[in-house]
Amino acid sequence: MARSSASRTGGSARRGGTTHHASRGHGPLTPYLFILPAFAIYGAFLLFPLARSAQFSLFAWDTVSPAVFVGFDNYLDLARDDVLRSSFGHAFVLIFFYAVLPLGVGLVLAAILNRAKVRGMAFFRTVVFLPQVIAMVVVAVAWTRLYATDGSINALLDLVGLGEWSRAWLGDYLFALPAVGLIGSWVETGLVTILLLAGMGRTPQDLYEAARLDGAGAVREFFAITLPSVRGEIAVALTLTIVAALKTFDLIYMTTRGGPGNSTTVPSYQVYYQAFQLGQVGTAAAIGVTLTALIFGINAGLTHLADRATS
Repeated sequence: MARSSASRTGGSARRGGTTHHASRGHGPLTPYLFILPAFAIYGAFLLFPLARSAQFSLFAWDTVSPAVFVGFDNYLDLARDDVLRSSFGHAFVLIFFYAVLPLGVGLVLAAILNRAKVRGMAFFRTVVFLPQVIAMVVVAVAWTRLYATDGSINALLDLVGLGEWSRAWLGDYLFALPAVGLIGSWVETGLVTILLLAGMGRTPQDLYEAARLDGAGAVREFFAITLPSVRGEIAVALTLTIVAALKTFDLIYMTTRGGPGNSTTVPSYQVYYQAFQLGQVGTAAAIGVTLTALIFGINAGLTHLADRATS
């Protein structure tokens, strides 16, 4: 009887030892094996092309003749060439229309809707978000028609007695870039508004009730409660919209092709133009690498500011 009990005890110990030994078989590298497939895809389709672009940026190559190593001359051309330099300036102008303006309008809209508790909010959110789900090519074609000399915008100006302001908006050196930027504002405002509404919806209503008991008005509530509660959403909205502004290509290609002259050219369009129109692959790669570094730097800065604001 004692031998049987010892046998059971020994068997249990052996099973426990085996189980313990098996659990110890999962080493510190085991978690990385699970993410290896995803990282392999990420590296194949993003990191490897980026590394190749950085390599191409050090050469003068037209895809036909042998590549000639030129070092950082392609990057120096970005600083020396007025057209390439101005394209980055135009991208920063678009940041105002894609990010700053939609953020201001979105904050006002979201605050009003959140305070007023408008009926039919689901329908409103669908309508406001609709530009995000429409292909940018369709958006560009529609707005090109609106901006035409015989389009709806000039017709509206004539109707209200401002016919002297009528013009070919996308063909005007002064107004072409703001006209394209306003299309971006129309597209991004819905996204920003929905993000801010989601953040405001999570704000405890007790805070608003306490503020009203203290005699705070709508403006005081906005700056004291609403705005601090959506700092995280503001950071996300700015990140998404700034990236959208810097990588704009399809809208420029479909509306102005960088014209009139070079008044609306942007880095993304210059990558296409330099590589496929002029055959200067090295310059195009240098623009792409510079734009990638710029986007990464801005995103890192926004993330740092957001972390400090929420800590």
